[in-house]
Amino acid sequence: IPLSGRNPVFKETLGVRPHLLVLNKMDIADLTNKQRVLKELDEKGIRNVLFTDCFRDKDVHVKKIVPIVTDLIQKSDRYHRTENVEYCLMVIGVPNVGKSSLINAMRRMYLRKGKASRVGGAPGITRAVLTKIQVCERPMIYLLDTPGVLSPHIESVEVGLKLALCGTILDHLVGEETIADYLLFTLNKHQKFDYVEHYQLGEPCDDLQTVLKKIAVKLGKTQKIKALTGVGDVKVLMPNYSAAAYDFIRMFRKGELGKVMLD
Repeated sequence: IPLSGRNPVFKETLGVRPHLLVLNKMDIADLTNKQRVLKELDEKGIRNVLFTDCFRDKDVHVKKIVPIVTDLIQKSDRYHRTENVEYCLMVIGVPNVGKSSLINAMRRMYLRKGKASRVGGAPGITRAVLTKIQVCERPMIYLLDTPGVLSPHIESVEVGLKLALCGTILDHLVGEETIADYLLFTLNKHQKFDYVEHYQLGEPCDDLQTVLKKIAVKLGKTQKIKALTGVGDVKVLMPNYSAAAYDFIRMFRKGELGKVMLD
């Protein structure tokens, strides 16, 4: 979500400061339309853009961050702080886009040290601005990890669904079956049919209930419920649609259902 995943408030607050837009999780994104995305960002005045994969130990793109930000800072107005060779940068963005993972990846690359920020697959892991975290010695660079901040006014329903599908909004606030329905629509729209093979569905389908029923049966996510009939109570085996929707969404976020660019 290189376009939908940007909080417009950041543009206003970052107007006079040098900044680098890091688009993380490129390992699970379809980069076929990368140039189109870069062009749209350029039209909005965003020219310093970097695609990264923070889980790859020697990601060449992560390695480019320090030279780029150093150059940006040196070319900007330092407000009489040219004698200070330490740089303190703030990592900001919407929830669950890998801000903490980026910090940890830079520490591994430049300092050969482990995690300094907690990470997780759900929004809200980082709840407060942490103390300065050193990520590089030459030059001396510190990063501030921050909680994700969503815009109070989401542009449209579709943008909201994209954000929810990527986990920037807690699933229960939107509804797992609603998110799963949008996911199925998106995969079929982009002709990404890996889900058919992954769940052994036989063929693509655009009916969510049919897909979730087959997923639930395959995963053994079923439950017995009592049904009232003319001859008494009968126990019927029902698929657990919520559990199936949860697994469907989780597999997509892990990249198991193919690479997709939602914007």
